[in-house]
Amino acid sequence: MAIAFFINIGFGSVSIPLNETLSALFGGETTRSSWQFIIQDYRLPKAITAILAGGGLAVSGLLMQTLFRNPLAGPFVLGLSSGASLGVAILILGAGIFGGTLGGLLLSSWSLVIASALGSFLVLLAVLSVSFRVKDTMTLLIIGLMFGSVTAAIVSVLSYFSNAEQLQQFVFWSFGTLGNVSWQGLLILSICVVMGLILSIISVKPLNALLLGENYARSMGINIKKTTLFIILATSLLAGSITAFAGPIAFVGLAVPHLTRQYFTTSNHLILLPAVLISGAILMLVCDTIAQLPFTEYTLPINAITSLIGAPVVIWLLVRKRKMLF
Repeated sequence: MAIAFFINIGFGSVSIPLNETLSALFGGETTRSSWQFIIQDYRLPKAITAILAGGGLAVSGLLMQTLFRNPLAGPFVLGLSSGASLGVAILILGAGIFGGTLGGLLLSSWSLVIASALGSFLVLLAVLSVSFRVKDTMTLLIIGLMFGSVTAAIVSVLSYFSNAEQLQQFVFWSFGTLGNVSWQGLLILSICVVMGLILSIISVKPLNALLLGENYARSMGINIKKTTLFIILATSLLAGSITAFAGPIAFVGLAVPHLTRQYFTTSNHLILLPAVLISGAILMLVCDTIAQLPFTEYTLPINAITSLIGAPVVIWLLVRKRKMLF
């Protein structure tokens, strides 16, 4: 991860010598002031965001796959990403319906973050209210998917009444980006991710018990309702905060847990949790470095790179192993 971190900082559209990069990282002065600004105020926070986003999404994907005992479950299966998209869509695309009343809100750099966070939070409240009424996790999974379908339908209606400029802005947000997080935003994101990781660590023993089914977990004295609540809150903090600051980033949460299980050949979450965290961070750093197209002025959407790079690797590994460990 350290190697991927320094490579990510060292490469970009602007070529900066290695000694100048190291000098800027460790508080020294660079030959050009612009290089110092690029390293300290753009590449460094972007690389830290990649670590937080990759690790957080991978852990939340592991939590969802274990809770629902479903290899296709991901961090956004509860509809959190759809809720975030709805919040941003109301802010950006809502002006097409409600007129210019929302236009002033777009002037704030925090507007998209707040709208995304509010959308995820509202969906979280709906999912939590339902979780206390249903008896099994599969029902909760289906309800989460239904919430996602409803919010996606509302976004489609808003898109239909929006102009080309608004649609373009919304589509760019949906591509996901790691480079728009300031140091202040990074502090808030770090706090949310750390809180989510703490809840995940607390849930390690219940997660191991859930692998053998809810009845077995109950026989071990695990409180299923409390465990489900902790896992949903942890996933919401991780996936919700990352989506709010970096947009919806696909594939990482779904694929990294499977890659890690294949490599470590274990289902013990005491090993899987830190392994998935580090693997997700490495994958995101590598994908972001590729997305930057070093030494060119172009930057590809991070969403496209995570799927283009990650999917063939997962397919190759599963074909090579000939079975899925779960």
